[in-house]
Amino acid sequence: MEKTYEDIKIICKDCGKEFIFEAGQQRHFDSLGFQNKPVRCKDCRDKKKAERNNYNANNQTDYQE
Repeated sequence: MEKTYEDIKIICKDCGKEFIFEAGQQRHFDSLGFQNKPVRCKDCRDKKKAERNNYNANNQTDYQE
């Protein structure tokens, strides 16, 4: 039996805004093997990713031999 997907309302854990985890997104998550639902809205995910990338860029060390 094929799994069915329906849109799910989720509250972002960072900003508290409600967002929709659409059926197509759920199908995509499953195809990638993700087991958990998203916990952040797109804006907060993008912000967190930018912060992480900025941290990594600022904390790289140049190794010279």
